Amino acid sequence: MTTPKTLVLGIGNILWADEGFGVRAVEAFHERFETGDGVTVLDGGTQGLYLVHFVEACAQLVVFDAIDYGLAPGELRVVRDAEVPRFTGAKKMSLHQTGFQEVLSAAELLGRYPQRLALIGVQPQDLENWGGPLTEPVRAALEPALLAARNVLAQWGVRCRLRGEKPAPLLRNDLDDRAYERRDAGVTAV
Repeated sequence: MTTPKTLVLGIGNILWADEGFGVRAVEAFHERFETGDGVTVLDGGTQGLYLVHFVEACAQLVVFDAIDYGLAPGELRVVRDAEVPRFTGAKKMSLHQTGFQEVLSAAELLGRYPQRLALIGVQPQDLENWGGPLTEPVRAALEPALLAARNVLAQWGVRCRLRGEKPAPLLRNDLDDRAYERRDAGVTAV
């Protein structure tokens, strides 16, 4: 029996502190786990409607995102299937940015909506710090988010194996978490 086509997607904007959670989570997932054929791991960033063709092509969708659940900062929640559209997207950063709800709606209008959805969301603490890193409570939620994704995928018949060696980055010009957070010892603020 073959596993349905599966997409593991991280969305968000790394330039706005905790808004980057989804991207950082999918990077960490990619670095930690190998998945079998039929599974795509994607840094969706802020691509908005450009993600529709990825979403409509999958039968199973796991999304990492920062979500305003009204919980304590860093608290993680997994939402599934019909509940997912109610929660996607903690904040639109500009009027032209499309929320993930619109991506799901477009896939549904095209008649190619995923059969299974899971949203792994974290309650952000700070969405206003331009250029800032993830806050500590949100950074602490990365590990539980990876385990939650692995559990959801296992329930769907997708096996995730620990990687033996570091993979190539998700994006050619990747600005991964370690590079973004690097502080040069010889540089001082003026």
